[in-house]
Amino acid sequence: MQTLEHHDTIRAVAWTDGALRLLDQRRLPFVETWLDCRSADEVAIAIRDLVVRGAPAIGIAAAWGVVLAARQNADLDAAIARLRAARPTAVNLMWALDRMRARIAAGADTAALEREAQSIQDEDLAANRRMGELGAALIAAGSSVLTHCNTGSLATAGFGTALGVIRAGFAAGKIAQVYAGETRPWLQGARLTMWELLRDGIPAKLIADSAASHLMKSGAVQWVIVGADRIAANGDTANKIGTYQLAIAARHHGVKFMVVAPSSTVDMQTATGDGIDIELRDPAELFAVGGQRTVVEGAQAWNPVFDVTPHELIDAIVTERGAIERPDRARLRAVFGA
Repeated sequence: MQTLEHHDTIRAVAWTDGALRLLDQRRLPFVETWLDCRSADEVAIAIRDLVVRGAPAIGIAAAWGVVLAARQNADLDAAIARLRAARPTAVNLMWALDRMRARIAAGADTAALEREAQSIQDEDLAANRRMGELGAALIAAGSSVLTHCNTGSLATAGFGTALGVIRAGFAAGKIAQVYAGETRPWLQGARLTMWELLRDGIPAKLIADSAASHLMKSGAVQWVIVGADRIAANGDTANKIGTYQLAIAARHHGVKFMVVAPSSTVDMQTATGDGIDIELRDPAELFAVGGQRTVVEGAQAWNPVFDVTPHELIDAIVTERGAIERPDRARLRAVFGA
């Protein structure tokens, strides 16, 4: 058994006095460079352009964006509106901004807003550690797992959600092998998850997204472990495009399916997945890989970046409040209220 500190070496969001430093995830894994944001508008652009991504990290960055607006005596309502519009699907963004707005309404000064943003960041790291422990407890020793997109330190305050479970599971001797889907079109699995896993010494193999069902059929994996951008009140879960088809394949092949996300991702005001706004991005993102065009000129494309997995296909939802097995409306209400 190894200590978790061996697998918790990355921080992608860092507050320095007067600026928010973001590890530019568009340039990983080959270039590690930081972008300094000095205004709420710059933070909103960084969120929109995927400099920072992952639902918890987006919320943390947005909270610091409010702090930057307060330090500059900017219109806080306008700043919050611009930050809120940067990405529509991840509920953590709205949750963090609502939390900052509540502090503003209570008369918080700039120093108090800085403390609130730091609390949001610190609480996320603690939640990730707890979720790692809870999720790993569900996994039998010697298991292999498949994950999708990037849900690690790059997507959070640190340690990660789904990747946090994988880190904790590997440290505890539960997980022997990790498979990562490449995650088109932005290749978050290939570029980011593989970078994190190899950096932390966790055995990992990359697969093409289209190889996932074949991998499951082979019996090579026992769990699919993913994150979430929004969990509806009945357990339906929005996550990176391609998650839904993994859940279908997992159920067909008898592979367990786990969703890992902090309680801030649970949206009890949205009854089912049908009410989740699915972000559509520029179709041009599908026409190139690494800046090199691969599709004939004049082609058209459809580019949703999230899909919704019905709760019936999910074996467990893990938050820092506990592991909810066979999630449904009643089980979520018991943990999160009406």
